[in-house]
Amino acid sequence: MTVRAPVKKGGMRNPAGQGAHAVSHREKTMTETLFADQVSLNSLVQNLIYGSGTVGAIMVVAGLLMIDAGTTRSANLYNSTIEKMVGFFIGFATYFFIGFGFWAGQYYIMEGGTLLDAIKDWWMFGALANSHAQSVSPDVFPGLNTFQIFVFFLACFAGIINVLLHFAVSERMKSSAFYVTCVVATVVSSALSWVAWGSVGPLTNAGFHDFFGVGFVYMFPAGIALVLVPQLGQRPGMFTPHPKVSSYNAPSIGLAATGLITIFAGLPMVILSCLFFFDPEALAVSVTMANTSVGIAFNNYGLAWAAGAITGAIISYRTKNYIHFLFGPLAGYVACAPAFDVYLPWQTFFVALFAPVASWLVYEFSYRRGIDEHKLFPLFIGAATYGLLLVGILKAGTPRGGYFGIEEGAYAFQHGQIGLGMQIVGVSVCVGAGILTGLVLSVVLRATTGLRVSEEDQAEGLDELYWSLKSDPRI
Repeated sequence: MTVRAPVKKGGMRNPAGQGAHAVSHREKTMTETLFADQVSLNSLVQNLIYGSGTVGAIMVVAGLLMIDAGTTRSANLYNSTIEKMVGFFIGFATYFFIGFGFWAGQYYIMEGGTLLDAIKDWWMFGALANSHAQSVSPDVFPGLNTFQIFVFFLACFAGIINVLLHFAVSERMKSSAFYVTCVVATVVSSALSWVAWGSVGPLTNAGFHDFFGVGFVYMFPAGIALVLVPQLGQRPGMFTPHPKVSSYNAPSIGLAATGLITIFAGLPMVILSCLFFFDPEALAVSVTMANTSVGIAFNNYGLAWAAGAITGAIISYRTKNYIHFLFGPLAGYVACAPAFDVYLPWQTFFVALFAPVASWLVYEFSYRRGIDEHKLFPLFIGAATYGLLLVGILKAGTPRGGYFGIEEGAYAFQHGQIGLGMQIVGVSVCVGAGILTGLVLSVVLRATTGLRVSEEDQAEGLDELYWSLKSDPRI
């Protein structure tokens, strides 16, 4: 995104008092006028960059499904896959319907508009969501193609939030309850992205630093899981033998490892999409408005995975538990993702090196207490919290926030600084939003659809119960 002002006040709203004739006249005028700046070669290059981010996000989804297929009990595997895919597309569609206006609202407010202006322009039937870029004057909304592509990009992550949440409630939560949760989680996480991801939102302009969006993408669903998991209880065979499930066995660790590498391959394109590009030519500035560069951000990403994998392997060998090798690179990545823009590569390496220790400590704490959640809590409550707080210490005082080109006022470029206090506030808000959402949902779902699949049905296997599919008894 290259422009200073993503929107003029009021956006593309139809002014009060204009009738159908006025709207038709406007559409006719837009059709007859071609705004070349909106479809220049430079804008096409940026469109391709952000388009590649959507490809990377879809690869992340594929990798998550592989991890699920490799670690879910075979009697529930098909149902688990279907619920994750349906949850993804519910989030994706809901985001197109209402979500993007929340995130874009921070830039509307910066230019003197309102959050409601942004939602009106960008909801499913909004003017900007349904206009050809070449037909809209840059004076009304410059870089329209890029923002439209960003809707797709962020819609993928709205779906990914639901997929991640399903890892915590899989095989136990009723599908109807989960699908309702997907809709609510998408709306709330969209509002949270306005607050906690970007550079001029309520928290980000005040100093909360989160380059990748770890807070609203990862910590928010973990907050929901903190409420739902205790109510859903343990899966049969997970901690103690069940008459029908002697032990909980993962069918294919190799497939899970393949999924891990698929995520590793997809995320670099996502990292590139978390950068804004300005003149001259292609000056990369972080979405947080911190100084960075494409090469530094990419190398930080790679080293985070490598360092996490090394420590994860050590813990895995010491504990004789395969899961810590899978956790290792993910923990390194999650811990450093908030600061891929501001860390130097050597700093990333050492931060990531100790991230698996944070995830291991949370894993051991929850496992010893019989808490049946082995993914979101270690990675997002453990490693993500460690990473978000550490950047507030290691990079304290680093300028960021505001918007490129604004020299004074509340949104002046890099007027804010990274600090531990705002990092604590950001973590609390993101996890707290998840907890509050989970509390409200649990009350509503218990009174309506019901929340939990019975233990007997869990033991029998949901594939046979719902789909008349029988698993291989040898697995």
